[in-house]
Amino acid sequence: MVCIQSLESKIVISRCKNFSTCRASIKLCSRYFSSSVSRSEAKKRRHDLFEAEKKSQRSAVGRIEKIKVLYNTHEDEVTMLMNKNLSTPHDCAKHISEGVANLSALALVDGVPWDMHRPLPGPCELKLSTMKTPLVPAVNNAFWRTCSFMLGAVIDNAFNDEVTCHLHSFTAPNIRSGSFVYDAQLDLPNWTPTASEMRVLSSEFTKFIQQELPIDRLEVNEALALEMFQDNPFKSKQIPDIAERSNQKVTLYRMGQHVDISKGPMVANSGIVGRFTMTAIHKIQKEGLEMFRFQGIALPKGILVNHVMYGLLEKRAQKLNDITWMPRITEQEHDEHIKVAAKN
Repeated sequence: MVCIQSLESKIVISRCKNFSTCRASIKLCSRYFSSSVSRSEAKKRRHDLFEAEKKSQRSAVGRIEKIKVLYNTHEDEVTMLMNKNLSTPHDCAKHISEGVANLSALALVDGVPWDMHRPLPGPCELKLSTMKTPLVPAVNNAFWRTCSFMLGAVIDNAFNDEVTCHLHSFTAPNIRSGSFVYDAQLDLPNWTPTASEMRVLSSEFTKFIQQELPIDRLEVNEALALEMFQDNPFKSKQIPDIAERSNQKVTLYRMGQHVDISKGPMVANSGIVGRFTMTAIHKIQKEGLEMFRFQGIALPKGILVNHVMYGLLEKRAQKLNDITWMPRITEQEHDEHIKVAAKN
């Protein structure tokens, strides 16, 4: 009966006239995806475990050791003394100016794309990139990846707890595809989204943008990752494979209460995103199950296009994005994928 709800007003959009029929379909699908806790409870547990592990890792740093960070721009060169394994590129940016801290989307640490809130492990050369920095494809890919991550948060929040919802995955950034995506399994086999529901989903994404939530990165071991996602059968299956190919570590990201798995990097905060539209929700087959592919398009904050051009982008993004998620992709293959996407 309950499909989508407004997070603030709890206004519910009903999509089922026959309550008993809708109940039956939910029970049927839930036989395969059962959980002993509600989605809200599972989300809070993940957040709390993430926060506890983050504090534990910070405490494990021990004695504070100073490192030299060389900050380079086209006009200047500044050396800063920062704290090893504690200070982040965002901390460095705040030492430069509030404007630099607010606009920086992604860091390059010794030439490697680096999250703004990821601690620096040693002396390094630091460059900061905004969404307008030229010739830095990694920034565009981080933006695209972040939008998929945020789309997952919207899906996880928008549906009432009575509707079983399991996030599956989002694909590597591919700007050429015309849309970013997130795949999810819902107990709504007969659901066809209405225009009003699409607008509600778009507005929920916009709320995350307006909150300007920091996006935190954390590496955890396989056991903790499995504990955090024990309610999600898809991610529980994915985690061992991810850990095996990543030195027994799983990289997580958090925005507000939402925690998800991604190799990253992502942009500094949700406010880096500007205009957003939920463009399409397609039914797809994945792993022998019917799922929904949520698709969206967005522009970075401060990047403006006229309404005709944006309308063309929206129309293109409505087409089914048939990009494939690659769970066994290697680091080298992942980098090559990004290079190809950036060139196109």
